[in-house]
Amino acid sequence: MLKVYITFVTKTINKKIMRKTSLVALLLAMPLFYVACAGDEGKKTETTETATTETTAPAEEAAPAEKTNAASDLAAYDPKRGEGKYDETNVKVGALDKAMADKGKAISETKCFSCHKTTDEQLVGPGWKGVSERHTAYWLMNFITNPDAMLVKDPKLQEQLEICLVRMPNQNLQENEAREIVEYMRANDGAK
Repeated sequence: MLKVYITFVTKTINKKIMRKTSLVALLLAMPLFYVACAGDEGKKTETTETATTETTAPAEEAAPAEKTNAASDLAAYDPKRGEGKYDETNVKVGALDKAMADKGKAISETKCFSCHKTTDEQLVGPGWKGVSERHTAYWLMNFITNPDAMLVKDPKLQEQLEICLVRMPNQNLQENEAREIVEYMRANDGAK
């Protein structure tokens, strides 16, 4: 893992000139990021061999279909909703729920603050200030619970990834935990 990490940092430095503070934050945050995401490199897992099956269609024939599917997936993507099971029908926000926001703060301190700040300052990931005003609550819920799919489809997230250089991990949060984090984000942005 350390070798991969060093290679990643070296390539990153060669590709882009980073602000000194961003580099220091990246170098300091990566071990925290690894621990927070419950890295288990030291654990050995047994692997089983699986039989390979031959396909009847040549690879050249499958490629255009894959491109078509990817293009239609991107065309169907709703940047207001995001990618996931949450939308305006199952995520309702009203007046700020302080108890829920307090629980969200506690979860954020454990799962989020190794990469994010509550200000607009970037740490590893972007700062949270104003995030609940820029995005709908259900978009935030979809991103918190389904970051991989959204990073593939959302152009603004892809731009952010170019700046941050680290993909947001899936923290495997429960629905209520994600909703509590969203409520904390709203409280951070001054929702009443």
